[in-house]
Amino acid sequence: METSKRKALGRGLEELFNNEPLDYEKMEEKIINSSTNEEIMEVPLSELRSNPYQPRKNFDETALKELAESIKEHGVFQPIIVKPSIKGYEIIAGERRAKASKMAGKETIPAIIRDFSDQDMMEIALLENLQRENLNALEEALAYKKLLEELSITQEELAHRLGKSRSHITNMLGILTLPEEVKDMIMNNKLSMSHARVLSKMENNDKIKELAEKIVVDGLSVREIEELSHDNVIEKKNTQVRHDKNCNEYKMIEEELSEKFGTKVKIKNKKIEISFVNNNDLNRLLEIIGFDN
Repeated sequence: METSKRKALGRGLEELFNNEPLDYEKMEEKIINSSTNEEIMEVPLSELRSNPYQPRKNFDETALKELAESIKEHGVFQPIIVKPSIKGYEIIAGERRAKASKMAGKETIPAIIRDFSDQDMMEIALLENLQRENLNALEEALAYKKLLEELSITQEELAHRLGKSRSHITNMLGILTLPEEVKDMIMNNKLSMSHARVLSKMENNDKIKELAEKIVVDGLSVREIEELSHDNVIEKKNTQVRHDKNCNEYKMIEEELSEKFGTKVKIKNKKIEISFVNNNDLNRLLEIIGFDN
């Protein structure tokens, strides 16, 4: 059992993190620091192909243009990571840098060449997107689903590996049950992650589609759609939280805050502890809180 689990988690990431939450920034830093001069070289952009496991389908053109301008002026500070293929190379991490470099008129890009397995390629690509990119709700949910399937681990284990709350993983996966028309709205950024999560708790697909259209047309807030969908919300999860005899006095509040922030929240000794994985995750939390620095 332990052997299969270790194999499922992937040798590279298992060795790098040793049961700690996966952090893309640290992982990429360790790969770069452990690379030899022979593994870093200027690779022709024309020989690069996208990672087949790349979950991101849409790239923000404005952000790409800004990155391209930076690359024109300063160059690429951090090499991308590639795997040699039959023809050229497959991008494992750093596709935005590659796209922006092309946009900047560059012909080559610094790259670390590693002969990663398909498993490593998938894990690194998903991890980069989950922690670095502003994925829409559907892309994030699909990334979690892919990790669960390919790593053969439980939602609880995945939550621990990513430093997220179990309820966040569960509720994000619930988005995948929405009608296709609504999922298209999410993919095209017409519906936010918060909107999608409220809609995913409703039972009637016709009412879900009707309310989704109303959100887009009338610009309804999350609070407004929670009120409108109240009679259709599946109460099972909330009922379980409120009637668990083993819950401590703050358990329900911890669960609700974990759901709101998408990460682990603990209340202890009259203090609220909110976990975060890296600076990007911290900035995400500060944005939710409304902190303006």
